[in-house]
Amino acid sequence: MSKPSLKAALAAGKFVAAPGLHDMITAVVANKVGIEFGYATGYWMTASAYGVPDAGIVTYSQMVDRVATLCRTSDAAIIADADTGYGGLLNVHHTVRGYEEAGVAAIQIEDQEFPKKCGHTPFKRVVPVIDMVEKIKVACEARRNPETVIIARTDCRQIEGFEGAVARGLAFAEAGADVIFLEALESEAEMREACRRIRAPMLANMADGGKTPILDVNTLREIGFSMAIYPAMTGLAAAQAAFNALAAFKAMGTSQTPAQDLFDFGEFNQLIGFPEVWEFEKRWARKAS
Repeated sequence: MSKPSLKAALAAGKFVAAPGLHDMITAVVANKVGIEFGYATGYWMTASAYGVPDAGIVTYSQMVDRVATLCRTSDAAIIADADTGYGGLLNVHHTVRGYEEAGVAAIQIEDQEFPKKCGHTPFKRVVPVIDMVEKIKVACEARRNPETVIIARTDCRQIEGFEGAVARGLAFAEAGADVIFLEALESEAEMREACRRIRAPMLANMADGGKTPILDVNTLREIGFSMAIYPAMTGLAAAQAAFNALAAFKAMGTSQTPAQDLFDFGEFNQLIGFPEVWEFEKRWARKAS
C-alpha cells in the first residue's frame, strides 16, 4: 500500500493535519480511522517507550528504531521529529539518511543546543543562526529521496523574541528548508504576522497544554499555514483513559464498570494482525499424531 505524498500535498495546496502517533496501539487505531499523515513526536514517543522526559536523554539509535517501527506499522505518511539532528553536521547527515531508510515522509530539525528540551518547557538555548543554516543545507544535500521534506524549526521565540524567531525563519527558508516551523508562538496575532512575513510553507504546532493557542484547521488555513501537527492529543487522551480505567479498577475491583469504555478485544485482534497469524497456523500447524 502506497502512502500519501507530503510533498505533493503541499505543492497542491492541500492543508496537512498530522496527529501525534506516540505508540503502535495508536498507530493501528489511526489506520482504522484512516489518518493520512502522522507525526512521530519526540516528546510522546520518548515518554511512551522509555518513561523519561523529552530532554535529550533518548539517543539517535533509540529514536530511529522507534520511528522505523512506526513507519512499518502505520498506513499514514510519517513526519518525524529528529530533534537537533543529534549533534553536528556529520550527525545531521547520518540522521537524514537513517530517517529516510526508516521510511519517513519528512524530517524535522531544530536549532536548540544539545541537550535539547521540549519546545514548550523552560531553559531552552539555541545555537547561532549560521550553525542551523549549515545544518539545513547539509540535511537538504543528504537526502536521497526527492520526496523527503525538510522541516526547519526555531525555538528562539522565548529567547530572542518574536522578531528573532521571524528572522531565523526567513534565514532557514533561504537556506533551503521546505517548511518553516516557529515553535511556541504565543498568540494568534504572532501566528498571522509570521505567516505574512515568511513566504514559505509554514507549520503550526497545536500542542495541547503548550504556549500556542489551539485553533481549528479552517482558521489555521485562513491564517496562512500549510500544515499543523497535534503532538500531544493522543498521548494526553491515552493517559486520561488509562487514569480513568485504573482509578475505577482501584475503587471497584473490576475492569467492567460504567466508568470506562473499552475498545473491543476482537476488533483489536483484527487491527494488530492476528488473522494473518491464524491463517498461517491453519496452513502450517502439524496435526496431532
